[in-house]
Amino acid sequence: MEDILAMYQDKATRAAFVARCKEIYERVKGRLELGEGVIAIEPESGDYFAAETLGQANNAAFEKHPDAWMYFTRIEDPDAGSPLKTW
Repeated sequence: MEDILAMYQDKATRAAFVARCKEIYERVKGRLELGEGVIAIEPESGDYFAAETLGQANNAAFEKHPDAWMYFTRIEDPDAGSPLKTW
């Protein structure tokens, strides 16, 4: 999803993106070794990157998916997330 305006101005686009990412989170949460931290989820591939900090999760995600939309969220609170592009 390359259109930044669609992600932030179209509520349906954003909601669908977040829903796909939360589905992936639900499938993988039992595999996460960290009880706290940040997870970045790429919904098209299903790839996810868990780390102690946002920066670490982003760096891992960026290596595989540069400039891709990810859902970054707290591992312990998946509703506290936001779609962001890797940087």
